[in-house]
Amino acid sequence: MDSLDPANPAVTVDPAAPEPRVWKFWGTALWGFVVFAAMFVGQIAVVVFFVLRGGGAGDLGEAIRVVASSGLAISLSVIAGLPAVVLALWLAIHWIGASFADYLALRWTSWSNFAIGVIGLVVLVEGWDFLSRATGHEVTPDFMVDVLKSAEGEGALWLLVLAFCVAAPITEEFFARGFLFRGWSESFLRVPGAIALSSLVWTGLHLQYDWFFFGEVFCIGLWFGYIRYRGNSTWLTIVLHGLNNLGAVVQTMLLAGHA
Repeated sequence: MDSLDPANPAVTVDPAAPEPRVWKFWGTALWGFVVFAAMFVGQIAVVVFFVLRGGGAGDLGEAIRVVASSGLAISLSVIAGLPAVVLALWLAIHWIGASFADYLALRWTSWSNFAIGVIGLVVLVEGWDFLSRATGHEVTPDFMVDVLKSAEGEGALWLLVLAFCVAAPITEEFFARGFLFRGWSESFLRVPGAIALSSLVWTGLHLQYDWFFFGEVFCIGLWFGYIRYRGNSTWLTIVLHGLNNLGAVVQTMLLAGHA
């Protein structure tokens, strides 16, 4: 079972019930590509809309660059990816006749697991912040500062917070710690391999960052993977992910002088 807390199991399983079907390594990988494609289409559709709304005149590359730096456009793009991912995941899970909530571990866990998750996350983030200052690296990505300033100027700061702290965590955790982890953990990769590979895929979704922040994202992904395994709950990693993103937004506001 997924839980590491046998004294307080997250799910009661009827031993007489048939084992639910799960997509294994290649099935999870192929459907994962479909889910990623759906997310990309949902998000890029918003970018296309904003480019066309701008008239599409002049240099197309410049028009796309302007839209891609718009806090409003980015916020709506992130939000648009959520229903696309949910639909693709529903198709993948419905295909094998499994329960959507059970397959993605959409259940809560104990408050002790929540506390452990928060403490570990704080230690990780503070450790990387210390490392960034020690090496002279920026603490907050320039991308975050630029998007924040743009969203504030467009009156869409509230939408940016909603996108980064609610929509993005649900979308990415459903995909990485929900779907990818579930299938890969029951393949030859087992739990350690599933945690590592799903974290690597999740890191690859953050192409707006440099190598330093790639390292931080990957480490946080490993922690989320362990917490997902320990608590048998993707809702827990969604909450932790949302708290992490909220902390990043607040930190960016403070460093950018927008508090």
